[in-house]
Amino acid sequence: MEIKYSKQALKFLAGQDVFMRQRVIRAIERLPLGDVVKLQNVRGYRLRVGDCRVIFDRDGHVLYIEKIDTRGEVYKRRR
Repeated sequence: MEIKYSKQALKFLAGQDVFMRQRVIRAIERLPLGDVVKLQNVRGYRLRVGDCRVIFDRDGHVLYIEKIDTRGEVYKRRR
């Protein structure tokens, strides 16, 4: 499965310490295993990794990581 990251997701990972970065990447690589829930009223899924949330969608064999952020910030819409 091919994994593509958005610019925001890469920026968030770059700002994390090595342990958290590895933990999130490892959880993404193990998908569909993990705490995955389909989002309501929007397209995509949510993966929980500690206090971080990974919003992603899949299209065939491509997994697109749309957003990674903390629990309180990830669901806020962009303005």
